[in-house]
Amino acid sequence: MGITFIIFLFFGFFIFLSSFFTVKQQTAVIVERFGKFLSIRQSGLHLKIPMIDRIAGRVNLKIQQLDVIIETKTKDNVFVKLKVSVQFMVVKETVYDAFYKLEYPHDQITSYVFDVVRAEVPKLKLDDVFERKDDIAIAVKRELNEAMTTYGYTIINTLVTDIDPDIQVKNAMNRINAADREKTVAEFEAEASRIRIVAKAKAEAESKRLQGQGIADQRREIARGLVESVDVLNTVGINSQEASALIVVTQHYDTLQAIGAETNSNLILLPNSPQAGSEMLNNMVASFSASNQVGEMMKKANRKQSKKTEKEPNDKPETDSENVEE
Repeated sequence: MGITFIIFLFFGFFIFLSSFFTVKQQTAVIVERFGKFLSIRQSGLHLKIPMIDRIAGRVNLKIQQLDVIIETKTKDNVFVKLKVSVQFMVVKETVYDAFYKLEYPHDQITSYVFDVVRAEVPKLKLDDVFERKDDIAIAVKRELNEAMTTYGYTIINTLVTDIDPDIQVKNAMNRINAADREKTVAEFEAEASRIRIVAKAKAEAESKRLQGQGIADQRREIARGLVESVDVLNTVGINSQEASALIVVTQHYDTLQAIGAETNSNLILLPNSPQAGSEMLNNMVASFSASNQVGEMMKKANRKQSKKTEKEPNDKPETDSENVEE
């Protein structure tokens, strides 16, 4: 009697404890009675009839995420892998549909994601896939919402979190990017070189201009000095031709002196004999005299020509009058 009572007492206590159950926060429990749906219990402590009622399942009401990796082909025949993250949850009011209408929600969502992505990506080129990934995510969300709402699920968001082309395609894209950057570098270097060349050319042009201006000023001053020297020589009885020749000879010797002052000069002036100065003076005086004679002869010829042209117009009227008389 004592052992049997203890056994019944133990089983009674066990049955009493099995009548109570708890439901966690953000969870819903499906209770069935003899295999038929009875009720949906929310979070807290609940009571059921032992051996008659049973917990058929628990439904998670939190936001869940499912990552789906799809390999597909783009419009320009490039195979690419996309990772689509789907965030979804069960609506509290539709727990019955989520539990009884759909057995494998993850598989269902994956199928819809595959269908939408493989319909959208082949319409785009690889570069457009990167630029329009948000459009792909919106298309996936729209399609999933239409399909999963019937089963008690709502789609919170869909994100295209990764786009991974084939390794050879990525290497080619990297080479294209590197070549484009090298082209940009070459263009900037060429522009910098052009600027340096233009600046150098402008500096040289300015230097030449200033140098020419300096030479012009120098020659102007030399000419002024020569004029003054000729005037001084004329005052002492030396005519202009002899004065010019004397100045040229003086400059010749000044040049020889300047050349001799240079220690490492390799310049040779020809002719460079002791008689060169006197010969130069005599030759210049003779050339000046000859040029003066030629100039006088040309002046006389011009005067004769001008007198002849003045007489010819006066002769024509006389011949005309003679013709009239005849």
